[in-house]
Amino acid sequence: MEIKSNLSVFEGRRVRKIWNNDEWWFVIEDIVAILTDSKDTKQYIQKMKQRDPILAQGWVQIVHTLSIDTHGGKQKMNCVNTEGAFRIIQSIPSLKAEPFKLWLAKVGYERVQEIENPELAQQRMKEIYKAKGYSEDWIEKRVRGIAIRDELTEEWKKRGVLEERDYSILTAEISKAAFGMTPNEYKKFKGLKKENLRDHMNDLELIFNMLGERVSTEITRKEDKQGFIEVEDAAKRGGRVAGNARKDTEKELGRPITSKENYLSEPEKKKKLEYKRKSD
Repeated sequence: MEIKSNLSVFEGRRVRKIWNNDEWWFVIEDIVAILTDSKDTKQYIQKMKQRDPILAQGWVQIVHTLSIDTHGGKQKMNCVNTEGAFRIIQSIPSLKAEPFKLWLAKVGYERVQEIENPELAQQRMKEIYKAKGYSEDWIEKRVRGIAIRDELTEEWKKRGVLEERDYSILTAEISKAAFGMTPNEYKKFKGLKKENLRDHMNDLELIFNMLGERVSTEITRKEDKQGFIEVEDAAKRGGRVAGNARKDTEKELGRPITSKENYLSEPEKKKKLEYKRKSD
């Protein structure tokens, strides 16, 4: 069962991966791109299989097609586990082969640690955001928001809502009620394209986003919602609670909560300091 997707970095290059059947599976194209610097990884893979007929013969045994998060949304991509990755590495003459093997082993070990101690996963996430230039208080809200989101989607799963398409619809309902915009509309509003919307929300936007999702979870549990239609009702109502709170806050502050601000060109921490100086 797929429970988590993510990406890691090897020597500054990203490797997309997904936790599937209790182990990491890595996108083959990312591995090939790193080891070969090829601009056409699909073509290189085909030639690699031609050079290594034994690898080609066992391809279907070591390769699984899994849904991977990409800039354009989830896509089916060929992946291998650590053992399969080692086999592919054998067919690629590269000076990076040995350090990449060590990296693969380290990534697997880190995941085992995270299963035994979930706090490690949160700590690593915080370190990544910190390196990207986010402030400590923003990071705490972002990490808390991820936990609230995970709790909400787990409730949806328990109640028979399992399709990614349904998740997108429910998320859009919460966002529309809370902010007056669906996530796609919100991204356009902020000038984003393929970036993660929540990574470009300021403190208040994150807070109201969390409120909408948390209340949706509570309503779903309290009324024991079952199936998509009932869960959708809870999502709309949870979003409305956040929307009403947002409007009340806007009246008190005399300004909108939704902001066109993003962190594409300037880190969140720097923008926050600039805003504080202007306010003082």
